[in-house]
Amino acid sequence: MLKINPQCLGLLLLAPLAACTAPQNSSFNFVEASIADIQSAILQGDSTCHEIVAGYIQRIEVYDQSRNINAIAQVNPNALERADEIDLAVSRNETMPELFCAPLLIKDNFDTHDMVTTGGSIALINSFPPDDAFMVRKLREAGAIVLAKTNMAEWAFSPRETVSSSYGRTANAYDVDFVPAGSSGGTASSVAASFGVAGMGSDTGNSIRGPSSHLALFGLRSTIGLTSRDGVIPLVFDRDIAGPMTRTVEDGARLFNVIAGFDPADSLTVPNKREENYLDFLNVDGLEGKRLGVFRSLVDHEDADPEIKAIFLQAISDLAAAGAIIVDPLEIKDFQVLSNQIPFCGRFRYDVGQYFKSLENPPLLDVNKVLETGEIAPETRASFAFYAQNPLDVVPDEWEVPCPTWPNHPERNQLLANAIEAMDAAEVDALIFPTWSNPPAHIELANEEYRGDNNQRLTPDAGLPAVTIPMAFWQNKLPAGLQFVGRPYAEGLLIELAYAYEQKTKHRRPPEGFGEVNE
Repeated sequence: MLKINPQCLGLLLLAPLAACTAPQNSSFNFVEASIADIQSAILQGDSTCHEIVAGYIQRIEVYDQSRNINAIAQVNPNALERADEIDLAVSRNETMPELFCAPLLIKDNFDTHDMVTTGGSIALINSFPPDDAFMVRKLREAGAIVLAKTNMAEWAFSPRETVSSSYGRTANAYDVDFVPAGSSGGTASSVAASFGVAGMGSDTGNSIRGPSSHLALFGLRSTIGLTSRDGVIPLVFDRDIAGPMTRTVEDGARLFNVIAGFDPADSLTVPNKREENYLDFLNVDGLEGKRLGVFRSLVDHEDADPEIKAIFLQAISDLAAAGAIIVDPLEIKDFQVLSNQIPFCGRFRYDVGQYFKSLENPPLLDVNKVLETGEIAPETRASFAFYAQNPLDVVPDEWEVPCPTWPNHPERNQLLANAIEAMDAAEVDALIFPTWSNPPAHIELANEEYRGDNNQRLTPDAGLPAVTIPMAFWQNKLPAGLQFVGRPYAEGLLIELAYAYEQKTKHRRPPEGFGEVNE
């Protein structure tokens, strides 16, 4: 490892920390390391933040391209400098913030003032936002380091795969012949392979929970209104959510504890809704006495994979063994009818136009220009052309056929009311179902084998919070996820349920082929 030379401490303001270190053999284990592991190693003098960040950068350099993952869009050139600043603060015995030296992998639709933000589009390859997204700013204020930006499905369109015109195709770290889902596949594969300690993604209909399920991660989609999307390139403003994707529930709770809360720059956020401390919900016995409703409408698909269904049935048994009371089935009145009535509003062109107005030197004013220039991946073109037809400068609520902005959407409000009524009648704390009812598709058959995505309807339509957690491995090879859905603003409870299930079952395991670099 690298030890600070005490004679250099007085020079640290004048020279980089790297100039005042002596090389040793590093003993820090990066694979599956947690935020607590990193901070403990630094405070005990077993490592430095500079070493930790350099080690993760080395893992990216050694594994990302050679293993054909292609999860990392760009490494932050300022990451080591920020690590040096943290090491200096540690050497001065300063009080450290809660996420100090947590190297994070951030989806490439989050604004970062020191890196380009492409949203997966080559048209934005030189777009430097003037400031950080709200969540990025909060994370940095808490001591986290933006280690790298991760690849994503172009403009966040695809739940099926992660392909961008800016950085190419991302594969599943557990088997590169399969997809990581989309659109946060870059974050999912890079976190799973321990290219950083944790990550951030965004979810319009699937894109935190699906990739987290496919990569054996904990993923959290929060209630619409609890968290800010300011500075995150939108897909559908009143469905988009940004949040953590982590290897452990504890690390997810640590990130969420920092990012949750009201932001006046986001018109949908609601004040005074967050818990005081989400870490208080890390209760290993949190399933005891909890009532869980099996939402059969998202379990009993005709084309559901039999093994995934068997894995879910075993998960139900494990939940019961941990003290949960299973209510099976639980039905939501008119779920199918309302789901069919609620359109996926094509407000993309308008919403991205609003984002462009937040940039000092926007590369575009109308996202439809990419259709003229051809700066778009073939995999994206059909979806893009469909959702970019609507007006650029007319608020969706005022279109000829209005698209009411949540929470002023009658059908979505009705689904929310019906969901809460069903949960109240059955006295359940949360709903459960497989995050995906089928395994990941082969990477060359992403569209043909797309089935089993249970994320697109109930949760985003009704604005409900949800988490996914690993529940086993299909054919002992590819991950499968268990989803919990709660009432509005029940994130603390969902963290409690997921943490208890995680601690009781310990299903998470790293993908093969990404061991310690120096072994």
